[in-house]
Amino acid sequence: PIMSMDQDRKGEFVNMDTKVTLGVIIGNRGFFPDHLADEGRKEILKVLADDGIEAIALSPEDTKFGTVESLEDSIKCAELFKKNRDKIQGILITLPNFGDERGIANAIKMSGLDVPVLVQAYPDETGIMDLANRRDSFCGKMSACNNLKQYGINYSLTKLHTVSPSSEAFREDLYWFAGVCRVVDGLKNARIGAIGARPAAFNTVRFSEKLLQASGITVETIDLSEIFGRTEKIKDDDPSIKARLDRLNCYVNTEGVPSKALIRMAKLAFVIENWMQENRLVASAVQCWTSMEEYYGIVPCAVMSMMSENLMPSGCEVDVCGVIGMYALQLASGVPSALVDWNNNYGSDPNKAVVFHCSNWPKSMLDDPKMVYQDIIAGTVGADNAYGACVGRVTPGPMTFARVSTNDVEGSISAYVGEGEFTDDPLDTFGGRGVLKIDEMQDLLCYICENGFEHHVAISKSSQADVLYEAFDKYLGWDVYYHNPI
Repeated sequence: PIMSMDQDRKGEFVNMDTKVTLGVIIGNRGFFPDHLADEGRKEILKVLADDGIEAIALSPEDTKFGTVESLEDSIKCAELFKKNRDKIQGILITLPNFGDERGIANAIKMSGLDVPVLVQAYPDETGIMDLANRRDSFCGKMSACNNLKQYGINYSLTKLHTVSPSSEAFREDLYWFAGVCRVVDGLKNARIGAIGARPAAFNTVRFSEKLLQASGITVETIDLSEIFGRTEKIKDDDPSIKARLDRLNCYVNTEGVPSKALIRMAKLAFVIENWMQENRLVASAVQCWTSMEEYYGIVPCAVMSMMSENLMPSGCEVDVCGVIGMYALQLASGVPSALVDWNNNYGSDPNKAVVFHCSNWPKSMLDDPKMVYQDIIAGTVGADNAYGACVGRVTPGPMTFARVSTNDVEGSISAYVGEGEFTDDPLDTFGGRGVLKIDEMQDLLCYICENGFEHHVAISKSSQADVLYEAFDKYLGWDVYYHNPI
């Protein structure tokens, strides 16, 4: 299992089993104690193995102690990384002694890899600083970072300037960095499905496919009529439909939901899942109103909720950029995410607000979820055409929020991230809803409005803002605001 980090990079186990593979560079410098490099390599590889992280590193048969120092060492390391470029999601530089800054920078540059890099340096022990044991990694880390900066290589740092690989502090750094690697790797290769056109009334969810493509994110489209046409070809008694009906009835309480509506949901789920598999899509954004209700007779919320619960994020109103935020949160945390509206103030408390959607929240985020007709849409299309909303109150606990947006005028991608908590404050309303508390929320709301962000925000019941900020800002090159009031 992986870990979900809070602001201090402390972990709690979650359910998603996502392995990370790191290229590892062990630094060495000849006139510093060699045995430190030998011991350091063994220690760091053991730490990675113990935490389920696959390491790609030179062996002692390749170079002295499997370290990188000379140009020849750099070439060997670069060739090894090239052979494993499809596996390596990040690079860990470890400095058991001062290390050779040129060898490290050359190895990364010649490998051609464009992945996150973490620099770790061993601490000296004050009682063991004789000629045979003094590391000077404290100083060597500065030289290594200086050369990485000269070479144009982006890199991340451990929370402490020097830290032992076997310490809990480094373990927290490692889990944090693994999250950064998953987000960057996942987004640079993401394929997102856009199902239908955006609702005509919602200019707010317009976006630039070309700007997303420049960051490696591909959008695959399909017309809603094609989805409807494929569902019409499926018989009600098809075994695949029966299986999905069983899943729907087991997913949440469906008491009172007409069987005809459930069959339509099952067919819609079957068609969308197959289309996503055929096109290798990782997430979807759906035209959820009002064509769906008028011409197909359901709301797709339950189908979308199930996909998000199964770690295939699905967002409303063809908000592709909103779904990218959902997917990023999922990559970081390993738990389902949701796309919601910043919807209402909460009384007179300036640091609380109500978030809402109709709802397609993943059921794991809700207390006692059930399936009903969607109250708002039912007023227009009738209740019989609006069944399929998964409603409930979000349970209390920490949360991370994120929003991604394309800025066509400036030719850039913008985002904001931050953390807060869901509360158990009284809330008597309908749909999928919750009360959240965010420090200095009025400053955040001003930032959202002044910079023209959408009213949708992606949320996750985890603490991952520092992971997303590092990934978005440093490695994807987006313009990111981190709402992190001290």
